[in-house]
Amino acid sequence: MTWAPESTKATNMPGMPAMAQAYARWVNSRGGIRGHHLRVLTCNERNDSVAAAQCAQRAVDRGAVAVVGSYSQFGRSFMSPLEVKGVPFIGGYGASDEEFESPLSYPVNGGQASLLAGNGRQLARDCQRVALVRPDTIQGDQMPSLLNSGLENGSRHPAKDIKAPEDGTDYSSAVNRALDGVGADPAVYGTSEAGGKADGSCVTASLGDHTDAFFDSFRRLQEDSPRVRVASVLGSVGQALVNRTGGRSGPLEGADITGWYPAAGDSRWAPMRKVINDFAFNDNRIDPADQGAQTTWIAYTVLRSMIEQLDDQGVEDITPHSLQTALDRGDRAVDTGGLTPKLRWREDDMLAVQDFPRIVNGTVTYQVVRDGELVSAQHGFVNVTKTLERRRTDS
Repeated sequence: MTWAPESTKATNMPGMPAMAQAYARWVNSRGGIRGHHLRVLTCNERNDSVAAAQCAQRAVDRGAVAVVGSYSQFGRSFMSPLEVKGVPFIGGYGASDEEFESPLSYPVNGGQASLLAGNGRQLARDCQRVALVRPDTIQGDQMPSLLNSGLENGSRHPAKDIKAPEDGTDYSSAVNRALDGVGADPAVYGTSEAGGKADGSCVTASLGDHTDAFFDSFRRLQEDSPRVRVASVLGSVGQALVNRTGGRSGPLEGADITGWYPAAGDSRWAPMRKVINDFAFNDNRIDPADQGAQTTWIAYTVLRSMIEQLDDQGVEDITPHSLQTALDRGDRAVDTGGLTPKLRWREDDMLAVQDFPRIVNGTVTYQVVRDGELVSAQHGFVNVTKTLERRRTDS
């Protein structure tokens, strides 16, 4: 089973179930996974706690051996039905706390926690003052302390916390509050047209699908304010949004972006791109640069590796219990082709991050918008594990 919200007023991830279906068509065209036919069920999670629970129950009722590469903020709703029946949750997007707490969850990234901590560290290099624009939700309430852990790692002051509606259409108020919060006041610094600037002022926004609406408002209001550096995390900002907002002449030019995986143009994504080209049949729901689709690809890579390990052990019956056993034993680390560090979920592999005990991958990548293209800002992965650990011990 792969689920994700589609056609809602908040964040949508239609590329995740679409990627799962393309992956199934690909492996089945090659005889399945060691002869096992892969059947994928999908479900619209609707950004709703009741629908999330219904998707989980449907997975159980239909005999799914795992939930793979899915998105939901409502871990409290969907994890319980899975735990009752022992169904593993492999490679969720990382949008809920339960994905990093449940013994049945096997995350492939560090979730929102690593992105925000990494974004704070990335901004600390150039920003003296930072404003964070984030959703006025329970999930959003965690963001300031996570971002601040990264800023503090670079000896910067905490960010100004700007709450905004998750499903807003006009973010003028949030833009004004953010610009005021970092000292980008035209009366003090002069206007952009007059050459005024607020040195060291940065605004980072993480509003999911509605980040584009924020930057649309930002573009209009920024004309009357000194230019400030902007930032975000992948998932809220991607190449498609950079293109829509004007590319190299838009407000995102020069933006610092934090992601989990290598930049979309990296050659390590070539196998996924080939599967999309050959088996997605022009399905425009799949954007190969989208972190949701990328997470689903990596999650199914994990599933395939586990089934291959079970086959090597002579296990023919793939069940939730046999998958959980293989994941917990971790006889071989999962090689994702360099898209993540090698992954294992043994007890020894869990990182010492309070509140997120299931994290095994505490790395992020730094990217930047340069000449209208989202590219790597530096080579390799950045490990933010100690930054996340410090967040809790210092508080």
